Amino acid sequence: MRIGIDLGGSKIEIVGLDESGRIRLRRRRPTPQGDYPGTLRTIGELVATIESELGQKGTVGIGIPGTESTIGKGIKNANSTWLIGRPLRDDLQQLLQREVRLANDANCFALSEAIDGAGQGAAVVFGAILGTGVGGGIVVHRQVLTGVNRIAGEWGHNALPELANESLLPRDCYCGRVGCIETWLSGPGLCADHARHGGASLTAEEIGARAATGDAACDATLQRYERRLASALAQVVNILDPDVIVLGGGLSNIERLYHAVPKLWAAHIFSDVVHTRLLRNVHGDSSGVRGAAWLWNDH
Repeated sequence: MRIGIDLGGSKIEIVGLDESGRIRLRRRRPTPQGDYPGTLRTIGELVATIESELGQKGTVGIGIPGTESTIGKGIKNANSTWLIGRPLRDDLQQLLQREVRLANDANCFALSEAIDGAGQGAAVVFGAILGTGVGGGIVVHRQVLTGVNRIAGEWGHNALPELANESLLPRDCYCGRVGCIETWLSGPGLCADHARHGGASLTAEEIGARAATGDAACDATLQRYERRLASALAQVVNILDPDVIVLGGGLSNIERLYHAVPKLWAAHIFSDVVHTRLLRNVHGDSSGVRGAAWLWNDH
């Protein structure tokens, strides 16, 4: 059995996968926010519960909202700030009495979709998460690519390329940089752009729904979003040249992106033909926790 854990800011989810990738059991608990010992304790209790109910032990993989530092054993880049600087892997291995594998939650999303999701069978898969933030993960031949600095796939904190037909005032990003892709292509970024162009205060879901029923202002907002997304993803194609790009997060539910963006990105890609496919995820909200379990796909 492969056990996967998604350590989120608001919930901790655990699943047990059988050899075929079928979820045998799923449990969720609220995340003890700001409480590192409580977070460890909750993970330990969840693992004990799932192994007791299924009657067998399993390998453990965990998706986290950050990554391990290359200096020491602490966690960095985590929006769950109580994890920062903590030796999470060592503490969990001691608690659970076994080896534990950790990966960024975006990497787990990409791995899940590469193993048995939208990117199944593809050699190189880029997973792009368009949600409250913008993240990314890279999987090559069913293995997560982490990189020497352990930041491979972090396209959301590159600058959004300028487009010839619009001049954008750079937006401040929480990371301390200015003009990050995340400030434009996240859900909040989409909503803020709609408001800046005189639109009503709407959620991203509402903007998508209204555009689909002919709302001109919402349609214009999505057209701007599609042009920016196409330009940003074209950078990924030019550098990584993936077989498949799989979208996740709440904005991945906007169906028109899958038709509009590939038509637009060709103008920014350094090739006479573009074979890269842009696909919607298969496993939805379960991709992260499933990918955590698949960190042990070599067993």
